Amino acid sequence: MTLLKSLGGLALSVSLVSSAFAGEITVNSDHSDPVPKKAMEELIADFQKANPDVKVKWNNFDHEGYKSAIRNFLTADAPDVVAWYAGNRMEPFVKAGLFEDVTDLWTANGLDDQLKSASSSMTIDGKKWGVPYTYYQWGIYYRKDIFQSQSINPPKTWDELLAASKKLKDAGITPFTIGTKVLWPTAGWFDYLDLRVNGYDFHMQLTSGKVPYTDPRVKAVFEKWAELVKPGYFIENHAAVDWQDAIPQLVQGKAAMYLMGNFAVATMKNGGLKEDQIGFLPFPEITAGLPVAEEAPTDTFHIPKGAKNKDDAKKFLAYVASPEAQAKMNATLGQLPVNNKAEKPADPFLLAGFEMLSKATAIAQFYDRDAQAEMAKAGMEGFQEFMVKPDKIDAILARLEKIRARVYK
Repeated sequence: MTLLKSLGGLALSVSLVSSAFAGEITVNSDHSDPVPKKAMEELIADFQKANPDVKVKWNNFDHEGYKSAIRNFLTADAPDVVAWYAGNRMEPFVKAGLFEDVTDLWTANGLDDQLKSASSSMTIDGKKWGVPYTYYQWGIYYRKDIFQSQSINPPKTWDELLAASKKLKDAGITPFTIGTKVLWPTAGWFDYLDLRVNGYDFHMQLTSGKVPYTDPRVKAVFEKWAELVKPGYFIENHAAVDWQDAIPQLVQGKAAMYLMGNFAVATMKNGGLKEDQIGFLPFPEITAGLPVAEEAPTDTFHIPKGAKNKDDAKKFLAYVASPEAQAKMNATLGQLPVNNKAEKPADPFLLAGFEMLSKATAIAQFYDRDAQAEMAKAGMEGFQEFMVKPDKIDAILARLEKIRARVYK
C-alpha cells in the first residue's frame, strides 16, 4: 500500500497479484467508471491468460486524481504501463523524457498499417510513444426523413452544405442545433473547420501554441464559420442551452443537423428518434485535395521511461494493440477499435465511424485535449462569443493571441 499513500490515497481500487517478482508489471490507469472498469478487468484477465508468465498489478484512479498523480509517479516510482491520451496531450511527457520510445513495437507488430489512422497522433520526432486502443467519432448527425422530404442529399462539400442549409432555412427548419452553454461543443466546429480549411499539421501547430491566432489562416477558419452563423443557420439562444438540451430541436424536427460526438446518439434515441430517422455524415470537404483528418478523441497506453519491466510492458502494449483485444474491449466500452483489422461493430453508427476513421490520414483529439488548458478555456469562450457576435472576429482573435503569447512563452 506504499504507492497509495505516496499518491495521496487517490487510487480507487487495486488488483494486487502476489509480491513483486520478475514477470510482473504494474499498470496505472483512470478507468474508474463502471463500464471502463469492466473493460479493463476483462483486458487484464485475457492478457494474463495469453501470457501466464506475466502477472498484472493494476492501480485504478479516478479521472481528476489521475491527472495530478501521473506527473508524480512518472518522475518518482514509475509503473510499467500508464494510460493517457494521444497527440498534444502526450507531448509534454515525451519532451520531458518520461515516455519510452516504442517504435520497434509498432514495426514488429505491423501497427503502422493496422493503427494507421492514429499514427500521426502517436508520432513525435519521427518516433512512436505509445499505442492507442479506443476512440469515437465526431461528425454530422442528421434527420434522414427531413433530408428526404426536402430532397436533400447528404452534402460532401462545403458548397453543398451551404446549399442544403439554405434550403432547410427557406423551409422553416433551422439547419443546425447546438448548445454552447458549456462551451466545448463550439470546439468541435472550430476543429473541423480548421482541419478542412488548413489541414491536420497546421491544426496541431496551432493547438500546440506555435501559430499566432492573428495568422490569416486562422481568420480564414472563422470566415468560413461565419457563412453559417450570419445567415442564422444555428438555433437561436444556443449560449443558454447545454448540449443535451439542444437535442429536442432535432427530435421535434425544428433543426435538421447536429455536429457532435457519437455518444449523443443514445440521447437522441431516448428523446424519441428511431434509428432509421438518424443519419451520419462526415464533415464536408472545404479545401479541395486536402488530406482528410478526422476528430476522434483517442485513449492510449504508454511505457514510462522509468519502468522496471519494459519487456513485459511491451508485451502488454502489443496485446492491447491487437485486433482481437481491441474488438472485445471496445464492444464493452461502446466505442471504436483503432485497429482497422478488428471485427467491425454491429451498431450502424459505430460502423459508420469505424469505416470513416479507418480511412482517415490523421486523427485530431479535441481542442481542449490538444490545446493547453488555459488556452483551451479562452479559445472556447472566444468561439462561443463569435457564434453570438460574428462581426467581432478581429477583436476575439487579438485577445486569443495575447493569451497564447503568455501561455506558451
